[in-house]
Amino acid sequence: MPHVETRTEIIVTPGESTKRLDHFLANRDPYFSRTALQRLILERHITVDGQTVKPSHKIKPGDRIVLTVPRPEPIDIQPEDIPVEVMYEDDSLLVMNKPAGLVVHPAPGHWSGTLVNALLHHMEKSEGGLSNIGGKERPGLVHRLDKDTTGVMVVAKSDQAHRSLAAQFKQHSITRVYEAVVWSKPKITHGRIELAIGRDTKDRKKFSSRTTRPKESLTMYRVIERFGKSASFLELIPGTGRTHQLRVHLNSLNCPILGDITYGGKKVMAVEDVRVPRVMLHAKVLGFIHPTTDKELLLQAPLPLDIVEVMEGLRLATASVDRRSTNRLQMSQ
Repeated sequence: MPHVETRTEIIVTPGESTKRLDHFLANRDPYFSRTALQRLILERHITVDGQTVKPSHKIKPGDRIVLTVPRPEPIDIQPEDIPVEVMYEDDSLLVMNKPAGLVVHPAPGHWSGTLVNALLHHMEKSEGGLSNIGGKERPGLVHRLDKDTTGVMVVAKSDQAHRSLAAQFKQHSITRVYEAVVWSKPKITHGRIELAIGRDTKDRKKFSSRTTRPKESLTMYRVIERFGKSASFLELIPGTGRTHQLRVHLNSLNCPILGDITYGGKKVMAVEDVRVPRVMLHAKVLGFIHPTTDKELLLQAPLPLDIVEVMEGLRLATASVDRRSTNRLQMSQ
């Protein structure tokens, strides 16, 4: 079905309080993220009383807002034959098990070899398409995983599916479970991390509580296994979906994820002589309501081999330490 330009007119009601234009529209229409709305505003597809404005423009009662979603530009990103492990697929969506080392979408420095390039090739074979709501560089992408993060990820094949899934992510009704191998061990075996975070004021590539725009963030965690005092294996359930949230929250416990040099430094790249090849974070479970059938889909991806190998190495290393400690104790008696 060809995508066409759509036009929506909104009159701000008398009871509406003064607020930013992008906030007003994001709260009114859950199908669009604030980032997508800001892009439309900056590209002059959203006007107030016939005038182009900034995303921060303050609306007031009586304002006439016109939102135009343009016909998408042709996607000029080239399909590439990169393997995609499909866990589920139908006419509305695709669920995949993302491998480590794969950047999700094209960006400066990564204009090829991305998940989007792989998906375009896959769609050629299946004679399907991807939603265009995210823009020509991000077709089908409703959410993302970091380059080194593995696990379950859903992609929208239609605009209707994209809107439904985006609304579920925004309402935090998506079921998400992650697993991570972390430095040291939390002081308690399970708990909640409630820490407002945003872009760091001193390092724009990082996120932290040291920010001018803190956003409430929640992560629940549970210790599944401990490797002596050196490392732990955790189950994580994010209550919100902030950028780098799990990485920042675990670092706040002094338990940065192994392999995460950005937040943990060099110490997390090798533990007990076990080399860590990448960030040890895995999206294990993803559950949501299917946009067309209204039935719940719950998919689970097993731990990838490299995380399994790191955990096995830690078990052997900590068992060896325990044996040496026991021998020293026996010799001293």
